[in-house]
Amino acid sequence: MAQKFGKGCHLHLIDGSAFIFRAYHALPPLTRKSDGLPIGAVSGFCNMLHRYVEGNVGPNAPTHVAVIFDKGSHTFRNEIYDQYKANREAMPEDLRPQIPLTRDATLAFNIACKELEGFEADDIIATLSCQARDAGGRVTIISSDKDLMQLVGAGVEMLDAMKNRVIDVDGVHEKFGVGPERVVDVQALAGDSVDNVPGAPGIGIKTASLLINEYGSLEELLDRAEEIKQPKRRETLIDKRDQIEMSKRLVQLDCDTPLDFSLDDLEVLDPDPEKLMRFLAEMEFRTLTKRIAEQLGVEPPVIADAPTQAAASVAAPEMPSLTESQYSMVSDLETLDTWIAKAYARGWVAVDTETTGLDEMKADLVGICLAIEPGEACYIPLLHKADGGEDLFASDELATGQIAFDDALARIKPLLEDPSVVKIGQNMKYDAKIFARLGVHIAPIDDTMLMSYALHGGEHNHGMDSLAQRYLNHSPIPIKDLIGTGKNQITFDKVPLEDAVKYAAEDADVTLRLWMLFKPQLHERAVTRVYETLERPMVSVLSRMEMDGIKVDRDVLSRMSNAFAQKMAGLEAEIHELAGENFNV
Repeated sequence: MAQKFGKGCHLHLIDGSAFIFRAYHALPPLTRKSDGLPIGAVSGFCNMLHRYVEGNVGPNAPTHVAVIFDKGSHTFRNEIYDQYKANREAMPEDLRPQIPLTRDATLAFNIACKELEGFEADDIIATLSCQARDAGGRVTIISSDKDLMQLVGAGVEMLDAMKNRVIDVDGVHEKFGVGPERVVDVQALAGDSVDNVPGAPGIGIKTASLLINEYGSLEELLDRAEEIKQPKRRETLIDKRDQIEMSKRLVQLDCDTPLDFSLDDLEVLDPDPEKLMRFLAEMEFRTLTKRIAEQLGVEPPVIADAPTQAAASVAAPEMPSLTESQYSMVSDLETLDTWIAKAYARGWVAVDTETTGLDEMKADLVGICLAIEPGEACYIPLLHKADGGEDLFASDELATGQIAFDDALARIKPLLEDPSVVKIGQNMKYDAKIFARLGVHIAPIDDTMLMSYALHGGEHNHGMDSLAQRYLNHSPIPIKDLIGTGKNQITFDKVPLEDAVKYAAEDADVTLRLWMLFKPQLHERAVTRVYETLERPMVSVLSRMEMDGIKVDRDVLSRMSNAFAQKMAGLEAEIHELAGENFNV
């Protein structure tokens, strides 16, 4: 029978997302030997759970525990502000298939695993914390997330597991300059760039805490904003009041989240050895399985070695070292003709474009890179500026040693469109759109990014830098070394030619080497059909769709919406009739 939660009970709430991302970034990529499934984050997650369970002894041990996860990306906050968390980077491809496995791992350790559609994990944590506090129990939130600090106090504390540091009321005051009860007021003013909470422009944490301490609350501050002496700050608080109040609703955690379980359901339970051993064996965690089996006093299951895959027989072609490669700059039509002739003779050429931005519908072509053989690549600069500076008086004059743009394009266009020469690229859709805007329709193509995806799916990231590090044991020159970052960032046309040649030609060289490695593996892994009939043809289809746009018939969509609404209303009425009462479906 479950222990009734009340006075003397201690609830631990583990921030599942924090555990997952910490595990993912702390360990190198790891795949299951039997099938190549990414399991690095799962491995780290299991080790963290194991250490957590081992440490639950003594007077501070929990009586109740749960790992709380985010169910999805869309929550009620997106209804308040559609740009909420809009600037979050997409989840890494190799992490995505591991997310459900971390839920399975939690259950395998016999720990409650909770999530709720439409609400963030933080809201579930807030609701459980409030319920536990009201019931007279203690709460420890295992997380360092600043958004949870508004819950601290009156029996609720946080534990930063990374630093093994307790965050209490004093810790919150150290972070925000106010007590937990005013954290949301400070956050509403300061905003949050990570979650895309707008706040009050120009007001940071320090200023926000000073204002809240002076006026007592956000509402009082906004009501008396006309008293603010600084003109710009006063204007911001008056003009942006609605935005600030909305920001407070975004950062305020919901302590009344509708839960379908109670605190009593979260009682600490001993692991089920059979269930836990089975999961660890399925993940092929040999060391962890053996260690936990010894602690539980059971025999560890036998984990068979993975059979040698046919793909392992594909040897990488002999290539010269990338560090010894010699790259050249093409600065006249005669030299360009020589490279074009080499491409025709070889029957393939790796192609890459250097542009002024990432938006292929707006970016200008600055130069073209070609590679014929590993270590044999060139850069054809076209629109590099003579003065790379960004100041007001910088010249727009082009650097010397470049072929006239139109002349170079006219020379290379027949090669790029010739059906007898394969053009090899990395993320070829970008380059195809750059060329298409200039009247060049590049074909036929091979795309190393799509080859990698067909071969390795969700195992890892498929960007060029990641692929080069993984398969070529080489780290390409970072683009930020050339163009900088932040407010000092420049566009590629302002990069000096000498630096541009090394970076750009290396891109084409790396792409060619990846193609030579991946191409034979398509057949060995039996994914040639997937790549050639599904992935590669989509490049030209998507390019045209994105350039031409898609026509949407609003009238048809409106009629569909009305029809669906009527159908849903009918089904809801039928459900209520069958149930014998009305309720929210």
